[in-house]
Amino acid sequence: MAQVTITITDPSGIHARPATVLVNAAGQYTSDLKLEYNGNQVNLKSIMGVMSLAVPTGADVTIIAEGDDAEAAIAGIASVMKDQGLAQ
Repeated sequence: MAQVTITITDPSGIHARPATVLVNAAGQYTSDLKLEYNGNQVNLKSIMGVMSLAVPTGADVTIIAEGDDAEAAIAGIASVMKDQGLAQ
């Protein structure tokens, strides 16, 4: 298992467009990926799950990966979040 906590810096939080990019990126990995915010965990491969968290700017989210490519998944998702301007 691997995990990382990231602070969301996008002024709109995790909104539809970056959420879609995150879900698409998560789909490239075989690991079970979760996004945790405010005590709630959702499947990072589910757009409805990610959007249901309503993550605002300044929030700390944790990405949790379990599986054969967990480390690569964490690194890849964190990179996508930075590329999308969600985090620094």
